[in-house]
Amino acid sequence: MNKRLPVTFILITMLLDSMGVGLIFPVMPDLIREVHGGDISNAAIWGGVLATVFAAMQFLFGPLLGSISDRFGRRPVLLLALGAMAIDYLVMAQAWTIWLLLLGRMIGGITAATHATATAYMADISKPEDKAANFGLIGAAFGMGFVLGPLLGGLLGQWGTRAPFYAAALLAVLNFGLGYFALPETVTDRIRRPFSFKRANPIGALMSVGHLPGLKLLLSISFIYGIAFFVYPAIWAYFAALQFGWSPAMIGVSLASFGVSMAIVQAVLMRPILRLMGERNAVIGGLLLDAVVFAALGFVESGTLALIMIPITALGSVVGPALQAIMSRTARDDQQGELQGTLASINAVGMIIAPFILTQIFWYFTSDFTPMYLPGAPFILSAALVLICALMFLRHPYKKLEAEIR
Repeated sequence: MNKRLPVTFILITMLLDSMGVGLIFPVMPDLIREVHGGDISNAAIWGGVLATVFAAMQFLFGPLLGSISDRFGRRPVLLLALGAMAIDYLVMAQAWTIWLLLLGRMIGGITAATHATATAYMADISKPEDKAANFGLIGAAFGMGFVLGPLLGGLLGQWGTRAPFYAAALLAVLNFGLGYFALPETVTDRIRRPFSFKRANPIGALMSVGHLPGLKLLLSISFIYGIAFFVYPAIWAYFAALQFGWSPAMIGVSLASFGVSMAIVQAVLMRPILRLMGERNAVIGGLLLDAVVFAALGFVESGTLALIMIPITALGSVVGPALQAIMSRTARDDQQGELQGTLASINAVGMIIAPFILTQIFWYFTSDFTPMYLPGAPFILSAALVLICALMFLRHPYKKLEAEIR
């Protein structure tokens, strides 16, 4: 069997996970108003609730699925999740009440929690020196999901707000078929770890990996950065519709532009950037770049200028894989699933907090009673959070971290 097929399957799985988020972005304002009524500002509130529910399921199930995969293998976890994902898209396609949408988002959050298992699979098959670049490939696949998801959501949305979900269900079924025939198991007796409920819950997993040297501060940075960067999925569709008057198709195109740019950075530019700058400087440079662009988006009034800024923002996506590689080298081989599950839960906590806070800020600064009309206020908050991440990272010298790892 072609050795590239398992990697292809993992990358497609990551693509479908991100499509599950990006697919709904362009049609979300119309979909919520279709099933619940109200204006864009109120739709943003419900959009925040749906995103929070999705992330809450990731938080609860990320470490559980990661730990299960450490014990029983990556293959069964990934295949079962794909089957459930197809069912979720069909549920969303039939949802005619806000409560059924909530149920669909709950199922989607559980299936997307396999991000940790898929990343652990990639860690299993990667040499230590290749992990950062291979994690970059996963990031690229995730970015491509932000291309295909919004494009499908925007273009197919012209035939109704439900059409994109049927297409996504078909893709999930096709990827299940590929995985069934092409995905070998990587968990052997050498790295198999006994399952423990104490370590399979988010708090227990966090406490377990938190004892590894150098991880506490980096996990905190990952958490805060996740809140800041989630401003795009939480706000962009509502922000672009209100600030620039964009249609769902145009919103899809703009999100696709971001996805293409992020994929290019992480699939093509990641290795040269790491070779030129090193992991520490890549993290610092990416954080500072994000801070500048987020601050600018807070005040931009031109849709054309916003489109120009999107590829620049994508350069900051080097932060995630570089941080992830540093942390992955710290963990033992039998802790990779646990570590990735913990990271997934930390990011999910950020995704729980981010949409609630950011949509509330957007609603407040666009409501009739606001003292200052500023749709870009959530981006300004994100800029401040990213600067905090940069200051925190500077407090943890890279040489000291390398000594702790050794």
